[in-house]
Amino acid sequence: MTDNIEKALNAKGIELPKAASPVASYVPAVEINGLLHISGQVSMADGKLITGKLGDGMTLEEGQQAAKACALMIAAQIKQAAGSLDRVDRIVKLGVFVNSTADYTDHPKVANGCSDMMEVIFGAAGQHARSAVGVAALPLGVAVEVDAIVALKPA
Repeated sequence: MTDNIEKALNAKGIELPKAASPVASYVPAVEINGLLHISGQVSMADGKLITGKLGDGMTLEEGQQAAKACALMIAAQIKQAAGSLDRVDRIVKLGVFVNSTADYTDHPKVANGCSDMMEVIFGAAGQHARSAVGVAALPLGVAVEVDAIVALKPA
């Protein structure tokens, strides 16, 4: 399988992180009936967690960067599970969880950090359905967690 998408990313100066190992009792990805279900990927960059709470000291822009980091980790998990990003037929759905205060309402804007990066990575195939919700806390204190459903081309 070719790696045209990853080569295009590298040409743009975008490098995928190493796919993170699970921190609890689950697997990072499950493929069934042509759909790849990616477990929630937490905000992490350069091997360090991006922690914080939107509405309590973390800016919208920082939240968007955390969501972008989740998108890159999802892509890394896709590559690991599918063998190549070129197997992606469509990003079907993202579930975005934003660690935020009770009165914070810009969850969709935070989630755009992930959504926009999916389109950068996969072009039109990166356009997807999405939910974006605020939560009181996320694992390890991270700012954002994103899970994904991905339609794959046959291997």
